Amino acid sequence: MTPIDFLGIPFEFVLFAATLLCVALFHNRVMMVALVGLALVTVYKLLFTGFDGAAGFVGLLHHLQHEWVLLANLLGLLVGFALLSRHFEASHIPHLLPRFLPDDWRGGFVLLALVFVLSSFLDNIAGAIIGATVASTVFRERLHVGYLAGIVAASNAGGSGSVVGDTTTTMMWIAGVSPLDVLHAYVAAAAAFLVFAVPASIQQQRYSPIVKDPSARVHLDMPRVVIVGVILMAAVATNVGVNVLAPQIADSFPFLGAAVWVALIIMAPLRAPDWKMVPGALKGSVFLLSLVMLASMMPVESLPPASALETLELGAVSAVFDNIPLTKLALDQGGYDWGVLAYAVGFGGSMLWFGSSAGVAVANLFPEAKSVAAWLRHGWHVILAYFVGYFVLILLLGWHPHVPHR
Repeated sequence: MTPIDFLGIPFEFVLFAATLLCVALFHNRVMMVALVGLALVTVYKLLFTGFDGAAGFVGLLHHLQHEWVLLANLLGLLVGFALLSRHFEASHIPHLLPRFLPDDWRGGFVLLALVFVLSSFLDNIAGAIIGATVASTVFRERLHVGYLAGIVAASNAGGSGSVVGDTTTTMMWIAGVSPLDVLHAYVAAAAAFLVFAVPASIQQQRYSPIVKDPSARVHLDMPRVVIVGVILMAAVATNVGVNVLAPQIADSFPFLGAAVWVALIIMAPLRAPDWKMVPGALKGSVFLLSLVMLASMMPVESLPPASALETLELGAVSAVFDNIPLTKLALDQGGYDWGVLAYAVGFGGSMLWFGSSAGVAVANLFPEAKSVAAWLRHGWHVILAYFVGYFVLILLLGWHPHVPHR
């Protein structure tokens, strides 16, 4: 059959955009929306275009053989990092942090900085949840929407330059992008942080002044700190070892996800993981993997060439559409400056509460954040910060596109 297009746009992209729009509109049905969108695109390609030059189910099987390692790695990392985050939270480090915060607006600023740092080595969702939990304690459960936006922005900024800090950068890492090729995203992230963190902290201090936790009964759980360190080192060592010493086998097995789980199981006798988190993490992972698979089916050869302006626009789009499939599209297309892309799609989603997984997680804890009008009115500093950070990065370091090393 003849492929369908809409005003010159391949019909796959129309279905893809419709799926992402429905994800943005129907937050309580996101997994169903993603699965339906994936099914529709799969049926369309089976009937009209085929997969990677091969028609029908043979093409679909070939496509799955090409993508399964990426999907398996992501599944292992997403669920594994959820358990890792729980280990970190149970180490009591988040409960000890308030003792070291200043007693004025600078306390809120320091807390945002801690969220930034935490998200550089924990998943940004975990960083945002931990930050919101600590903030709820020190601000007597009264959090300003502008400060909630600041927590989300700090977590996304902190994860933007680290391959273990954000699902998008982890995807780049799995695809063969060197951790050093995303590191310069921190130039933009640091500039953006200075723009939004001060006004957000002042907003919060005026709304509900900080109260330091006086409890002296909480003690550090060192075994869990050790577990977190071992798991992170296992992930980094495995990725470096495979991609440097044996790159020819990197696409044959999900080594990175497997390494995280081997470390989790080996360290389980020291402190057992919170296995009750697995079903929820699996549900969220199915949603994200459906979007990644959906994005992998797009005809990226019809997209505009990668450029600094195109990346800026992708970051703005990620405030409305999920950044996971946008990152997958960029990886398949190639030709991006990966650090610039990591900042754009990582931080850009902070401009609206549903633009990033961290924002959705925080809004689920504090429903008052689920107002687009309130987020835009009180979180104006995050929007300003995105553009300031982006142009600081481009002006200081320029645009240096790379191709993933597969």
